[in-house]
Amino acid sequence: MKEQNSIPTSKVARATQFVKTGVKIGGNYLKHNVKKIIDPTTPKEELHQDNAEDIYESLSELKGSALKVTQMLSMDKGLLPRAYREKFAMSQYSAPPLSGPLVVKTFKKHFKKSPSELFDTFEMSASNAASIGQVHKAELNGKPLAVKIQYPGVSESIGADLKMVKPIAVAMFGLNEKDVDRYMGEVHARLLEETNYVLELERSVEISKACAHIPNVFFPKYYPELSCDKILTMDWLEGLHMKEFLATNPSQEIRNQIGQALWDFYDFQIHNLRQVHADPHPGNFLMREDGTMGIIDFGCIKVIPELFYDNYFALINFDTLEDEAKMNEIFKTLEFIVASDSAEESSFFSKLFKEMIYLLGRPFGEETFDFADDSYFEQVYLYAEKLQKLDELRNSKVARGSQHGLYINRTYFGLYSLLNELRAKVSITKPDWLKSQKLKGEFA
Repeated sequence: MKEQNSIPTSKVARATQFVKTGVKIGGNYLKHNVKKIIDPTTPKEELHQDNAEDIYESLSELKGSALKVTQMLSMDKGLLPRAYREKFAMSQYSAPPLSGPLVVKTFKKHFKKSPSELFDTFEMSASNAASIGQVHKAELNGKPLAVKIQYPGVSESIGADLKMVKPIAVAMFGLNEKDVDRYMGEVHARLLEETNYVLELERSVEISKACAHIPNVFFPKYYPELSCDKILTMDWLEGLHMKEFLATNPSQEIRNQIGQALWDFYDFQIHNLRQVHADPHPGNFLMREDGTMGIIDFGCIKVIPELFYDNYFALINFDTLEDEAKMNEIFKTLEFIVASDSAEESSFFSKLFKEMIYLLGRPFGEETFDFADDSYFEQVYLYAEKLQKLDELRNSKVARGSQHGLYINRTYFGLYSLLNELRAKVSITKPDWLKSQKLKGEFA
């Protein structure tokens, strides 16, 4: 893989890269429109492919929050055409890595020593590279280690990058500008935390210790003496990422075992710890043929406020949706319905969100759920397309839904997607208060 010898870090340099990306996208649309004039039946697939390649190429050179946004979008299968999803998914662990001299420079800046002075061995070629940093394999006293190094300038560029990403997201993906504005603060806060490796070290130790009892999951040991705010050192875990693991053709029993471990890991964090590993993409899980799974990267953690938790999960118990007064009160608390809504708007959005909850919460309404059910996911994707086309949502005077739901929804969507890829059937564990008195799997 081609290495990068530098990363644009100044506002001018990064803005220039965004402008170049916009020019390329404009050229792609012009080329597509000319073809449409010659042949009105010309499909958009080539346009999507060209745009995906140009956006990814540009943003992967910038690293940081610009690339992180593409990673988040790649997880939302209902939002993007296939060309974008497949290309953007590369940002999970296959972005172009930094060159050796930049890696050495980072170590000397923070430790006053080169990697070769700190470790017995250090592989200068990155094992994988993502949006915020890249990982190198090292060894010390016979112990294989993973050393994560943050890209230069990432934390300093977050605010400016998000401002420049916003118009691309709105224009390219048909997003509601009010929603983008509302949630940008939440994304900014999480990304700032994700670039704080001292905080990540603390959370990694805390959460991995709390989750150590969960069957079939394991975590690396972390080394504070070999870590700092831009470098994080932990045990090297052996295992395969999802795509490589599935290529080994694991049995259904092993798929179910790993799927159950994933569900149990997230269930425990959310309902017991009230904070969650909110970055469930394939690059953060290492799977083994014995049905065990290593979990890494606790940079993106969403702490769940009590008021949001109580109301959000009350809706997962379908009995709540049958109590219209209680449901509407929760909808107001979670800002699905707002004070300025007319009676007609309140009725419309209440019905819309009730329908959405029955669909997305369907696994919670069953004792076991088969995530290999592609018909279920097809319904989810079609529903997402329906929402994008609703004039009532696009033209709404306000953004709807608490900003706390952004990462919680993405966590569950990412978890569902992982379980679907695994083709796993899992037991849906949940607290007793979330268990409906009468299970319901269809829309009201």
